Amino acid sequence: MDQEDRIALFLDYENLALGARDHLGGAAFNLRPIADALAERGRVVVRRAYADWSYFDEDRRMLTRSHVELIEIPQRMGASRKNAADIKMAVDAIELAFERDYISTFVIGTGDSDFTPLVHKLRELNKRVIGVGVEQSTSALLPPACDEFLYYDRLEGVDVPPARERRARPARGAQQVEREPEAPAAEEQPARDVDSLAVLVAQTVAGLQDSSGGEVTASTLKRALRRKDPTFSEADYGFRTFGELLRHLAGRNVVELGEGPAKGDPEVTLPEHGDREAAFALLRSVVQDLAGAGGTVALSGLKNQLRRARPDFSEKKLGYRGFLQFCRAAATAGVVDLRWSDEADDYLLSVPG
Repeated sequence: MDQEDRIALFLDYENLALGARDHLGGAAFNLRPIADALAERGRVVVRRAYADWSYFDEDRRMLTRSHVELIEIPQRMGASRKNAADIKMAVDAIELAFERDYISTFVIGTGDSDFTPLVHKLRELNKRVIGVGVEQSTSALLPPACDEFLYYDRLEGVDVPPARERRARPARGAQQVEREPEAPAAEEQPARDVDSLAVLVAQTVAGLQDSSGGEVTASTLKRALRRKDPTFSEADYGFRTFGELLRHLAGRNVVELGEGPAKGDPEVTLPEHGDREAAFALLRSVVQDLAGAGGTVALSGLKNQLRRARPDFSEKKLGYRGFLQFCRAAATAGVVDLRWSDEADDYLLSVPG
């Protein structure tokens, strides 16, 4: 038990309940999916929810059965009531951070960006902070501030009614038929997401190898991915576990997996050579298309052009620290010409004549 994280859960209940009602087809907020997700991360020792409970009579019984302490915010009008709940919750969280050293993780259930300073202060006090919010009602400022952010509607056990489909479905049959062909486009999206993820994973592995100089394990890699994007979850890409995701990327030659220091925590490395010749050919093709016969193209912005042609392109997957180093290697191999131009204040590339 001493090795477990001790977790304090603070819920801005009005924000969560109204977010679920307004954006999840009128669904009632359910604490159980959050409790299950936190049970996988540690031992919850404090549970508090803040609201004017006269507005949430049914919810009170659900929360009481889950051993949540209900903090009553006296009824006020408009923004005054909201500010009172926010301030009370923030003060209680900071007080607990000082009084209970054994609490290592704070879970802030809200989508309100007003709590961002609280998150920053808790992290400054060496506390891990997990945010929880309804995706459509969560401010874009809040998730990046957290160590990890869980979207309530993506949690296991949350039943999201197909409300958007019902709202989008037109009354006339002819218009409904016109919308049906859009369905395959949604099915194609995960493949593009995995391509983008492959680039992110490869870049992160390369960065970890450069900065630490030691082995990169799967657990270290996942923590780094979470630092880059606190909302990261392998489930969003269709994988049950992070190990399954890594095995998929290993099958695509994005990474290589080896025996790690602990069972279930393999070492992750980049392939020594990767598809270097294909990448050089891609560079030559793009430069030729952009520069034309006898022309040149600037290095700035060229990488974006390569990614438009092949979204999974990453020089780090090939073992290069940066795009300029990759272009220099291509020039050494005679694939392109590379020279510095004082007039353009940039490197210029062209295809050898």
